[in-house]
Amino acid sequence: MTSETKDAVGEAGGGRDWAALASAYKIQIAITLILAGLYLLFLTGNPEVFLRYDIYRSFMSTMPFFGIMALAMTFVVTLGEMDLSFPSVMGFSTWVFGTVYVSSESFLLALAACLLVGVIAGLGNGILVAKVGIPSIVATIGTMFLWRGMVNIAAEGKGIALVSLRESPLHEVFVGRLFGDALPMQFVWMVVIALALGLLYRRHRFGSHVLFVGDNAASAAMMGIKVDRIKIACFMLVGGFAALAGVFLTSEVTYFWPSQGDGMLLTTLAAVFIGGTSVFGGKGTMYGTFVGVLIIGSLEAGIVAIGLTGFYVQFLYGLLITASVTVYALLLRRQG
Repeated sequence: MTSETKDAVGEAGGGRDWAALASAYKIQIAITLILAGLYLLFLTGNPEVFLRYDIYRSFMSTMPFFGIMALAMTFVVTLGEMDLSFPSVMGFSTWVFGTVYVSSESFLLALAACLLVGVIAGLGNGILVAKVGIPSIVATIGTMFLWRGMVNIAAEGKGIALVSLRESPLHEVFVGRLFGDALPMQFVWMVVIALALGLLYRRHRFGSHVLFVGDNAASAAMMGIKVDRIKIACFMLVGGFAALAGVFLTSEVTYFWPSQGDGMLLTTLAAVFIGGTSVFGGKGTMYGTFVGVLIIGSLEAGIVAIGLTGFYVQFLYGLLITASVTVYALLLRRQG
C-alpha cells in the first residue's frame, strides 16, 4: 500500500474506509472492470469456447512472451521515457542464445550469454538517453534498426533448429507444464516476475526513485537521487527482460528465426498504456500492466471466437488504448 493510500485510509473513518480505498485504487479498479467487461463479452458471444479451460491454457502459454517485457517497460514509461528497440534486442539476444547453445549444448551458458547481450543493449540505450542526452524515442528508433540489422547480418536470413533443447532439464523449468498439461511454466514465471517487479516498483527505494524521476527529474536530482543512474538501470532492465522473454519463446517453439520479436512492439506498449501507466511519467501500476497483458493477450482470439474477423483487432487495440488513457486522464484530473 502506498503512502498516499495509507493517508487516505487513515483519514477515513468507519464507513468511509471503502470509499477511501476505492479512491486510492481507482486506476486498478478501472482496469479490472475493463478486463471483466471484455471477458463477459467473450463469454456471451461464444460460451462454448470460453467456458472451456483449453482457451485459457492457450492464453497462458503465449501471453508471457510479450507480458514479461511489458512489466519491465512499466519502469521506463514511468520515467516519461520510451524504448522502441526491445523487439530487436529480443531478436539479437536470442540469436546469441541459439548460437551458443548449438556450439556448447549448454542451456545455462546460452542463457547467460543471451541475458548479458540484452543487458548490454539496454545499457547502450540508457547511456544514449541519460548521458548523451538524445530523446529516448529517437535513440531507441536508431537502436531498433541497429539490433535488427545485426541479427539479419549475423543469421543471414537463416533460422536455428533447437529441438535438442527438450533434452535439457532447464527446458521443463522454463516452459514445461504443471499438473499434467494444465499450467504452462512460462505463465508461472510471468506471475513471479510480476510480483517481484511489483515489490521493486512500490516497496523498494529504487521504485520510489523511478516515480520521483518520472514526476520531476530536476527536483529528484536536488533531492540527491542519481537520475542518470536510475534511467540507465531501467533501460538495462528492459533489455535483460527482452532477452529473457526471447529465451521463453525460443524454448517453447524450439526454433529461432531472424524476425523474432517483430510484431510485439504494439502489444507490449498497449498493455502498459491500457494498464494505466502515464506516458507523462511519475505514475504507474504494475498490477495494471499485468491486467493489460491479460486483456491484450486474449483480445485477438476472443474477437475471432465471437464471430468477428481479424480485421477488427487493430481497431479494437486502438479503441481500448484511447478509451483507457482518456478514462485515466479524467480520473487523475479529478484527483488533482
